[in-house]
Amino acid sequence: MPKLTIQIPHDLGKEEATRRLQQRFQAVKQRFGQHVSDFEEEWNGDSMQFGFRTFGLKISGQVESEAAGVKLSADLPMAAMMFRGTIEQQIRDELAEMLTG
Repeated sequence: MPKLTIQIPHDLGKEEATRRLQQRFQAVKQRFGQHVSDFEEEWNGDSMQFGFRTFGLKISGQVESEAAGVKLSADLPMAAMMFRGTIEQQIRDELAEMLTG
């Protein structure tokens, strides 16, 4: 499966970035609930393993909060590759909003 890797810099520190991510993921799940199902998240310190289904496709990955940035890595099914640019931009926008809002 192709990998998608996104890094968003911030100046919040690891603890504050993690707190914001944990807090905002609930709102994101609710906002996209009509398109996403079987959402799973498991936090282990400053990293989260996640998985969900959207439009019949299973996507899974990990978000890691670091001192100066957040890194998201995800496995994309081949069928999602034609939408990779849109998916990547949507994730970038959501993460940037979480870390600056």
